[in-house]
Order: sequence, then structure tokens, then C-alpha cells
Amino acid sequence: MTVYDLIIVGGGPAGLTAAVYACRARLKVALIEKLMPGGQVVSTEWIENYPGFKDGISGADLMVQMEAQARRFGLEVLNDEIIDADLQACPKVLRGQGGNYACKTVILATGSNPKALNVPGEKEFKGKGVSYCATCDGPFFRDKDVAVIGGGSSGIQESLYLTRFVRSIRLYEILDHLNAEKILQERANKEAKINIRLETKLVSINGSQKVESITVKHVRSAEPETVKVNGVFIWIGFDPNTVFLKGKLDLDGTGYVRTNEEMRTSVHGVYAAGDVRHKSVRQI
Repeated sequence: MTVYDLIIVGGGPAGLTAAVYACRARLKVALIEKLMPGGQVVSTEWIENYPGFKDGISGADLMVQMEAQARRFGLEVLNDEIIDADLQACPKVLRGQGGNYACKTVILATGSNPKALNVPGEKEFKGKGVSYCATCDGPFFRDKDVAVIGGGSSGIQESLYLTRFVRSIRLYEILDHLNAEKILQERANKEAKINIRLETKLVSINGSQKVESITVKHVRSAEPETVKVNGVFIWIGFDPNTVFLKGKLDLDGTGYVRTNEEMRTSVHGVYAAGDVRHKSVRQI
């Protein structure tokens, strides 16, 4: 079995950035990605806040460039999904669906995924009106009407950010109360653009080429309602891709990897970078 100096698990922006630095240091590096390199960014239609692209760039094109840059320095990309790991061994062993991989050092860059509601239309219109990031996509909905799903702190914070751009926001929460911090609730209640609807669940997202409307239903009534909107922002939380790491190193209560400021985890020789980390901001 080949023993790599470094294996990077995950091919999103954090993993590819780590690969550029490691390959330029002339380490023997492999990056393991279960699909194609790029991560969540690939599904983002247009990015205007990434430095160096004054007119913006599509998420897919940005990640093609990141991958090409890493490969230029000799990165080896392996397509596999890591399902188990022996991080205490020497060398460390990562077990994938297609084989085992040995290395001296590991960088975990497996990212996280927005929790999905799995309603009809959500998957079909992702990147075409369905979004999980106001910072990324808010400007595309300038003077438009949008729906927000989720009344937690994230949903309220992101809604308040969206008010800079959109014409109106209908915020739907399935419970009979908001779970957001009180100060955020106060701000939302004072914001004229935000219309809060409690005890209402999203039934479907509708449209042809892009989002045109949603169907919602009050939990105490069987009568559905169709509402015209141009976009749907869903904030019901994120799931870190750390199932294979449980019991292997220190995770927080929701499964994110704890690190120090040098990205070191609780296990010697294992680091974490990007959205898989316990942190407050998740951006490219």
C-alpha cells in the first residue's frame, strides 16, 4: 500500500486550497473525493463576492479553476468515499468503499450539507431559485418576493440580511413560535418587509425553469395555499459530513470537528479545514 505524506479528504475549496500548498511543498499528496471536486460551490449559479473576479464567476467554473491549479502542482485525485478511519495507527489508515489508503497526516475537509426538507421541487430548483445562503445569493433577488423556511436564529438573521435586497419576505415556521434569539425576533417584528407565518409548513416548490410559487399548508388546516414567489431560502440547519469520524476524535454536540487556531484536531497528525469545523462563518 502506498503511504502518502498527506491525504486530504474532501475536494471543496478548503481541500483544494490545502492541496495547492501541500503539493507546492513537494509532499506526496492524494485528495479523496466521493464525487467530483468542487463541493457545494458547484451548485451555486453565480458568485460575486470571491476576490479576483470583478464581474463574478459561476460556482462550477471557479471550482474547475481551483482543481486545475491544484493538479498543475501534481495533485493526485482519487474518487472514493471514506467510511472509516484508524487515525491512531502509524501510518494512519483511511478505509473507503473502493479500498484502503495510508498516510502520515490527514486533513479533513469533508464539509457540511444544508438540511433538506425533501419536498417536491426542492432538489429540482436548487440553484434556480432555491438557496441555502443569503450572503451568496441575496443580491440576485433584488426587488423580488421570496419565502424563507425556518424560524430559528439562522432563519431570522438571514432574513434580516435579505431585506437589503428583496421586496418582501414571507417567513414560514412549522411551530407555533419562533426559536430565534429574542433580540432577533424583535428586529424581525419591526421589519416591514418580513411577514411571519407560524404553524405553516412548506408542501412543494413550483415552477417550470425556475421557482415561480410555493404551496404551503397551515398545520391545523387541510387547505393548501399557493403563494407566488421568486425564490425560496431554506434554513433548518446543516449536517457535517463526519459520520465516519464519530468516536475517532473530538466533535462538538452537532458533529462538527473541534480544532485550535492552527486547525489541529484532538488527534496528532489530523487537521480539519473548511465547513466541517466548529466555527461561526461558512463561506468559500
